[in-house]
Amino acid sequence: MRSKATASTFSPAADIDGVSDQQRREIEAQSRPNAVLIHETIRAEGESELERRWWAILISGFAAGLSISLSLIVQGEFHTFLTDEAARRLFAPVGYTAGFLVVVLGRQQLFTENTLTPILPLLHHRDLNTLGRVARLWSLVLIANVVGTWAAAAALAYTHVFEPRIIDAFTELSRHTVEGAFPATFMRAVFAGWLIALMTWLLPAVRGARAHIVIIMTYLIALGQFAHIVAGSVECAFLVLTGRASLGDYVGAFFVPTLLGNVVGGTTLVALLNYGQVASELDQDT
Repeated sequence: MRSKATASTFSPAADIDGVSDQQRREIEAQSRPNAVLIHETIRAEGESELERRWWAILISGFAAGLSISLSLIVQGEFHTFLTDEAARRLFAPVGYTAGFLVVVLGRQQLFTENTLTPILPLLHHRDLNTLGRVARLWSLVLIANVVGTWAAAAALAYTHVFEPRIIDAFTELSRHTVEGAFPATFMRAVFAGWLIALMTWLLPAVRGARAHIVIIMTYLIALGQFAHIVAGSVECAFLVLTGRASLGDYVGAFFVPTLLGNVVGGTTLVALLNYGQVASELDQDT
């Protein structure tokens, strides 16, 4: 089993001669964390998530499923009150970021973040025990997320909290979840999984600007109408509950291709590639 990378690996000033301790500390304070430090930070978080109790994961995942409904709600509000089509296309996606801000900054369990975070411990240990723990975490989070999204969608569909025109906006915004063919939805999901995993990779490096990273990356998902398994589940479940789509549409046209695409985008394009760039440095500290 590999040991954690040593502190000297993370120090940008460690190999600079003629630098005082005071100057070395100032250099390190101003330097960006390198890829190994980001990797080890996320891996440590992943190890912690794999150790969480099942009921804590379910509660956190359910909360995330509820919270992510804000993405549809706020985007629907913007969509309703922006009358110019160009302005609507550019600015309504800002509303989509609301749910992700609550989920990510509130540290709630979101399935697409877990396409990166627990995968790094799996790549580190490479054993069946870790694989089983990753499968357990993925299953619990996904189930809890989906249950939360259906509960939120039921609240939108069966209550009279929102005006009819806003409900119409919810419908219009949600149609894209079932309109694409399987390959198209899969590819849109790859992009979404890639962006969310990139967001997770960037967060340890930005510290005070985390909200900005969440907003930028999730805005791009909405702008490109990429397919996200949790946020899209609210939208597709809303269509099912209001009679505008069938349960078969939810499973076949949305859920399966979106889940597969998100996993491929997160694990392959981010987890494996970013692990690859630091693997040799980690091996030096074996």
